[in-house]
Amino acid sequence: MDEEDVYKVGTFLTWIIIFIGAWIYCIDTYGFLLGVGLGWLAAAISATVLCWFWPLYILGGIFFALKAFK
Repeated sequence: MDEEDVYKVGTFLTWIIIFIGAWIYCIDTYGFLLGVGLGWLAAAISATVLCWFWPLYILGGIFFALKAFK
């Protein structure tokens, strides 16, 4: 597995996590009908944009974990 494959796998996993989280947020904020009916669109757009930054999320998590357990 080369670096490009690792990045694609991380992007895919991050996309799924962000999509589910954003869709749940839309359902909670706008109610069941609008949240389920149209929330998937906002969730997909958010996930598509934010999933490319997954290495920053990992680095941030490591940074805060090191600070917390210091």
